[in-house]
Amino acid sequence: MGKRHSPEQIVRKLRQAEARLAAGATVTEAAREIGISEATFHRWRTQYGGMSSQQAKRLKGLAKENARLETLAAEKE
Repeated sequence: MGKRHSPEQIVRKLRQAEARLAAGATVTEAAREIGISEATFHRWRTQYGGMSSQQAKRLKGLAKENARLETLAAEKE
């Protein structure tokens, strides 16, 4: 399994990549420069594009809490 990035790191890397794209780089070049695959770039852009670091962090926390609650509900049944 690859390296895990925090939501803040993802948002920061997306900003770097967007700046490179604005400067004329291709998606492949921008993704390579920030150390991820092109597929990961597109997935991150879909999930985190346009978010601030705080929003991304909150989303991640809510997803974790939701998973915990689903586990509790499944155990209760």
